[in-house]
Amino acid sequence: MGGVRRRPLALTVALCAAAGACMLPGRALAVSPPQLSVRSAILVDQDTGQPLYGDHANQELPIASTTKLMTALLALEHVRLDQVFTQNDYEPAAVDSQIGLVPGERMSVHDLLLALLLPSADDAAEDLAYNIGHGSVARFIGMMNARARALGLNHTHYSTPAGLDTPGNYSSASDLVKLARYLLAHHPFFARVVALPSAVLRTGDHVRYVISTNDLVGRVPWITGVKTGHTLDAGYVLVGSGHKDGMTLISAVLGTSSESARDANTLTLLNWGFANFHLVTPVRAGSVRARPTVRYRAGVRADVIAARTYRQVVSRSTDLTTRVEVPHQLAGPLRSHAVVGTLLVLADGRTMARIPLLLASALPAVSPLTIAAGFITQPLMLLLLVAVLGIGITVIVRTRIRTRTRARARANRVRREAA
Repeated sequence: MGGVRRRPLALTVALCAAAGACMLPGRALAVSPPQLSVRSAILVDQDTGQPLYGDHANQELPIASTTKLMTALLALEHVRLDQVFTQNDYEPAAVDSQIGLVPGERMSVHDLLLALLLPSADDAAEDLAYNIGHGSVARFIGMMNARARALGLNHTHYSTPAGLDTPGNYSSASDLVKLARYLLAHHPFFARVVALPSAVLRTGDHVRYVISTNDLVGRVPWITGVKTGHTLDAGYVLVGSGHKDGMTLISAVLGTSSESARDANTLTLLNWGFANFHLVTPVRAGSVRARPTVRYRAGVRADVIAARTYRQVVSRSTDLTTRVEVPHQLAGPLRSHAVVGTLLVLADGRTMARIPLLLASALPAVSPLTIAAGFITQPLMLLLLVAVLGIGITVIVRTRIRTRTRARARANRVRREAA
């Protein structure tokens, strides 16, 4: 199995998503690492893909029957579950994990996948590989390697569909978790199967009852999968998953010394993750984050919404806050979903993400008449108009009084002269 490393390192990660959100290193992930006895390990959040812990996570190692994850993926992508395959002339060794398929026996892809993923049957892997490879296991292995490259599994290479100790069959903890995460996200059938403690195979020459080699499933209520492996070169391997408090974590431990050590290290790693981290959603797409006023339109406010949802795993001790940066007043014309500001997500005062803020509805241009009306209705302008009107009225009244006084004076003069 190789030397066991007992001083793993917690990851301090700089995680930047393509959309522009960044997880900065610092207190958000600065927690004491778990104590494991493994050659390699990793822990990630399924929803975001965020790594929470790693110990030699990219080291290329034998992976035993966790190889069957790729065999399962190709089956799910290339054939139907109701298709029936005929077993080739494969004769597994007595020590190999198998369900006892005999040459010529016919079994559905559905049941072959159950046999592949639960009791980890090598003969089921051979059956799938031979038939999906159109009569060539070598062709199927080529498909496995091509799919690994397409998925970005840069530390993975296959030389067997089952995971036997053969030269050139290896992967890493990080690649195994990446592959498992892809399967769980894209193939509900896979997710259902790996969460089963047992199953019944009803096709084939006779009914078979199979039990999962992952004995954590069914024994630990929150464990949801995924796949075990064991060979002399690989030691005991387990890609595990668990769900608690709305968060799903995926782990991988490679090179453990026994089944009990495999299970113990997996539980330690997953429990550490759930105890120290939680998944938060401080921003949801479309949520109104500000309502600034609109220039020249008294009493009108514009709804400003978040451009996207932001989800992140942070340590439970992290103080998570948001800050809106939007002008107090907007002026049209502005199109719908125009960027008018930014929402900052802060972890312990440090910026984790910058989310664009968008105008929910278009703001049309304001007509000159509306501007004038708005200008006139301003309080200061109203006071000025009242004052001007008052002065005007006063002038008019005084003018009329003077005019009347002069008229009366002229009339009096005329009467005196006539007398």
